Amino acid sequence: MVDTTLRQIRAIIAVCEEGSFTRAAKRENATQSGISQHISAVERAMGVRLFDRSTSGVRPTPAGMRYYRRCVEAVATLSAAAEEMRALAGRVSGNLRIGLMPTFTRAALAPALKDYVREHPDVKLRIVEGYSGVLTEMVFEEELDFAVVPTFEGRVGLKSRLLARDREMLISGKNRGFKPLAPVRLADVLPLKLVAPGLHNIRRRNLETYFETNGIQIEDLIEMDAMIGTLEFVAQSYWVTILPALICVYDLGKGDLVVNPIVDPPLYAEFVVIEPARRTLSVQAQLFLECLKAEVERIREVWSRAGLKLETA
Repeated sequence: MVDTTLRQIRAIIAVCEEGSFTRAAKRENATQSGISQHISAVERAMGVRLFDRSTSGVRPTPAGMRYYRRCVEAVATLSAAAEEMRALAGRVSGNLRIGLMPTFTRAALAPALKDYVREHPDVKLRIVEGYSGVLTEMVFEEELDFAVVPTFEGRVGLKSRLLARDREMLISGKNRGFKPLAPVRLADVLPLKLVAPGLHNIRRRNLETYFETNGIQIEDLIEMDAMIGTLEFVAQSYWVTILPALICVYDLGKGDLVVNPIVDPPLYAEFVVIEPARRTLSVQAQLFLECLKAEVERIREVWSRAGLKLETA
């Protein structure tokens, strides 16, 4: 039997995720030589090479990647055990750092937060609004406990799970003349002057895939990674944008924006919760997600009463 210390396990995880002894050492508050020694000791004890070293960096071998996954499972199990003990202690407290994209902060956050702070007043909250790339990096660096982002291809060091599948809507100003909630084919929206997120945003890539697949011609496009600015501009112009139903629920039947479901074919967005693979969500984080999910379900009911059925997670 090979005895591997927790420090060695953490070193293996860090090197695999960072792709560098230097960055792994910085993350683990250790020296580069110390991290290298931990890896070498495990490789000698097991008789298998875990990493390929080169001038361009460090890459896990197939055996190394397999062992990395086991190490992540082990560390996550220890983290889960600690959270179970905290739950038995009774009242929930501690810090909670959350990353949310504008899709959730505009409509779902406030009601969910109202319920959460009432039920768990001892939790110290920090909530960051941002787009997928920034939030993903912050979770990877453990600056956030979790974040909600659009479905993405995945990344070593992160794990994800589906939170919601949502219907995409065409958003326009009243001067475009669309009948509220009437189904709309994007091919019939002429001229299609679109405000869309930048290329680094996962939603932009999903939109472009839909356009290319369905032969949608964009006459003009403005890139804007500012949700409030996008909505204000669309309300006052002939331009349109495309947003998930979750963010549009408060625009039903009021305000200067008109909401129309996209059809032939419909367009959907999926949102996932991402967190560090080597950790288990804290009790306070799990409770916040329960509040957020409850609010998402309430929003679905609002849409259902308006005559539009949304996908369920």
